[in-house]
Order: sequence, then C-alpha cells, then structure tokens
Amino acid sequence: MLTTLALLMSLMPGAELAAADQEVDVELVLAVDVSGSMDLEEAQVQRAGYVDALRHPDFINAVRDGLTGRIAISYFEWAGTIRDNSLVPWQIISGPEDADAFAAQLEARPIATRRGTSISGAIAYGAQLFDANGYTGLRRVIDVSGDGPNNFGPPVTPARDAATALGIIINGLAIMIRPSAAYGSLDNYYANCVIGGPGAFVLPVQEPEDFAIAIRRKLILEVSGAEPPARIIPAAGEPADCLIGEKLRPSYMERFYPELDR
Repeated sequence: MLTTLALLMSLMPGAELAAADQEVDVELVLAVDVSGSMDLEEAQVQRAGYVDALRHPDFINAVRDGLTGRIAISYFEWAGTIRDNSLVPWQIISGPEDADAFAAQLEARPIATRRGTSISGAIAYGAQLFDANGYTGLRRVIDVSGDGPNNFGPPVTPARDAATALGIIINGLAIMIRPSAAYGSLDNYYANCVIGGPGAFVLPVQEPEDFAIAIRRKLILEVSGAEPPARIIPAAGEPADCLIGEKLRPSYMERFYPELDR
C-alpha cells in the first residue's frame, strides 16, 4: 500500500521519468581518438589500454567503493567527425562481469583511423549523450584521449565552455608517444584548452608501455572522484595557443576565420 508521501509523489508531473532514472556514482563517457595522426600501433596500444584498465581489479574495486557501487559508462570514437556506429551505448558497471562484458565489446571492434582531429566535435557529441540516458550520477564526466590539437570543426574552447556550463567535467589523456614539435607540449594544450570543470585533470602518456597504467589511473580517479595529485595537472604550465591546430591548416583558417589574417 502506498504511503501518503509516495502517493503524492506519484501524482507529480515528471514523477514517472524521475523514477526511471537509476542512481550511479558517475556517468562516464569515453571519447577515444582515432584520427589519422594515430598510426596502427598507437591505435592498438590505446585500445588495449582501455580493455585492460576496465578489467583490472583496482578499477572494479574503485567502482564498488563508491556510494552506490555502480557507474554508467559509454564509449565512442572520434576523428574529424563522429560515426554513430562507433558508439557503445550506456551500460552499468557494478562488478567484474559487467566490466568484462563492456571491455569485450571494445576488444571486438575493428581498429581503423579517419581524417581530421575535432576535439570540439567529440566534446559536443559526448555532452549530448547525457540527455535522457536513464541515469542520475553524482558527476558527469567526458574522458577525452587524443594525440594532437583540434584542427577540424569549431574551435575547442567554446565547446569545452558549453559542456562545463552544463556541469560536465572534461578530463584528458594526452598521447605523446610520437610528439610533434609543431604545436609544442600536448599535455599543456590539453590543460589550457580542453579540460574543464571541478577537479579536471590531464594525464600525459609518453611511452607505449605506460598507456594501460595511465588509463587505469585516470579511470580510477574519475570513478572515485578523488582529487588527483597536483603533479599530474600541468595547468600551471606555459599558456597554450588554443588555435594552434587550426593555424597549422591555413586553408581552413582562411575560409572560416579570415579576420585572424588582418
């Protein structure tokens, strides 16, 4: 028999929708770079890093130690554009079986790269995945991995600011296995131009063998909500040019931002 309070709540507009939302500790979107600057080796190392991290006992223990003991997670791959068929829909992870099932879906995916690097597009696409996803998390996080600056689509900082204005946290994994001198320090670029929100951080990866460890460390921090050590947040580094990727593509800048040449 319904209590008076429960009966009143059931009659309130939107009560049915609210009741359908499952509470989780974090709603986590993994946005993974498959742009053409990622060679096959880097793409394989990246994929294996996510698969290993999701199956690792430390990650699963971090999930279980949360307030609800479960997270909602989704995954997609991005380059200059995002293909909907790269999306792995939202799933609950609350233990090793869930984690293994999600990791198996990533493991089974073919590995292919595409042209362009649109971090702005990845952030915008990831942000809309939270809408009506059926979960209510204490935090909403987009986890962006990439090996270069934004060079396609809109500039990255407005996309970041629009997402963080919605209460979304953006963390980064700067892949620097084959760094380019053309745009300087990628982790500094991510710190200044990509990440945002309370406690946001970026982790650099400079060696293939460090990839799995870095991803696992990042996922544990995101799931636990723990404050990352200051040494992995290069936010106090030198200012970065948030349009450096676009400036390396003169034809793009001349077409969309002619005022920059004045």
